[in-house]
Amino acid sequence: MKLWTGIVTDQLQASKAFYTRFFDARVIYEGEDGWVVVLGIGEGELAFMRPGLASQAPIFRAAFGGAGVWIAIDVEDAGREYQRLLALDAPIEEPLRDEPWGDRHFVLRDPNGIGVDVVERLTS
Repeated sequence: MKLWTGIVTDQLQASKAFYTRFFDARVIYEGEDGWVVVLGIGEGELAFMRPGLASQAPIFRAAFGGAGVWIAIDVEDAGREYQRLLALDAPIEEPLRDEPWGDRHFVLRDPNGIGVDVVERLTS
């Protein structure tokens, strides 16, 4: 089994630029008329699809509202990633910190308003 997700948004190109620039995402598929882009990040996949497509089921037509979702990206060294992304002027929303439950992490905000939690698990 493999989990991947998609976000319905008008921000397809901005999302593609964000994830390719900051997380070395690779384009797995991009629709000819720009209706969808599927990105590979590590072993996972993240897709963005234009809203209101008649070819999609009604449940997949409404645009994401910009709140209540986060994406986590596990890394080996959150401190190194934090410094790398600071140097790239990434939109860091929450600074690097250690949590009592064993995570070291920081948060960026993507073009859709989604929090991207960059996480190093200090304990297994």
